[in-house]
Amino acid sequence: MSSSRAEKYLSLATYNFKGYNEDELMSMARKTLEKGMHGLCFSPYVEGQKPGDQLSDNQIRRRLEIIKPYTKWVRSFSCTEGNENIPRLAKEYGMKTLVGAWLGNDRESNEKELEGLIQLTNEGVVDIAAIGNEVLYRGDLTESELLDYIHRGKVEIEDVPVGYVDAYYEFRDHPKVSEACDIILANCYPFWEGCEMDYSLLYIKDMYRQAQEAAQGKKVIITETGWPSQGTNLRGALPSYQNFLKYFINTQKWSQEAEIEIFFFSSFDESWKVGTEGDVGAYWGLWDKDENLKF
Repeated sequence: MSSSRAEKYLSLATYNFKGYNEDELMSMARKTLEKGMHGLCFSPYVEGQKPGDQLSDNQIRRRLEIIKPYTKWVRSFSCTEGNENIPRLAKEYGMKTLVGAWLGNDRESNEKELEGLIQLTNEGVVDIAAIGNEVLYRGDLTESELLDYIHRGKVEIEDVPVGYVDAYYEFRDHPKVSEACDIILANCYPFWEGCEMDYSLLYIKDMYRQAQEAAQGKKVIITETGWPSQGTNLRGALPSYQNFLKYFINTQKWSQEAEIEIFFFSSFDESWKVGTEGDVGAYWGLWDKDENLKF
């Protein structure tokens, strides 16, 4: 694909890939990445690691250095076991941070996570604080339990917007949670709802619209979206390398043209996710497990 053709594609308000071969899609994806993106979900675990393992500063630095040229923001998911150093090191590289306290059904762990988030916020390395990630979706906490953590966090966290991350429809179904948040942090995955690639952009736009309605005028950020590059179909949603490229290009064009803030999921492939998501779990990264860019 010629450079001029790729540049022309990126300037058009169209998302029709008819007639483009894999090499052309790779070129478009590379040019899209080089234009820069709003945010990336950070994948810290190298091959052989999983949540619960201690992260080293060296592995965090190495991966931050890889993604830094392409993203303004980085999103982290926990404030313990070395994850607390992700926002600290990201700030050294001049990046903005969305920092999450991971909540689950372990109350002792939840307290450590909330304390860690408050500490990081007091250090000035947090730009957006997220208290919990998909705990309503997983059923780890009740609405009232989650609200207690959010309210407690907001008492201690000043001058930084506080939100909660979950699937877009959870904010519609839990208006008290939407009301408690300063900002709505919505995960939007057409893939996980079995959407075909050809309709995925329209689908995510509708997901975003529903989150906006639930937000009642508050800012909405898409905190996760992506498409696996291989794995098993989910109804009409086909994991494939070409669909992975198309979805990345589409969402980034939409993000830039409509000024929608999106954290793409994810930066690196992580094999441990197979245990929770099936075979597709290991293939959401823009970079593979060995830190090689997929395109």
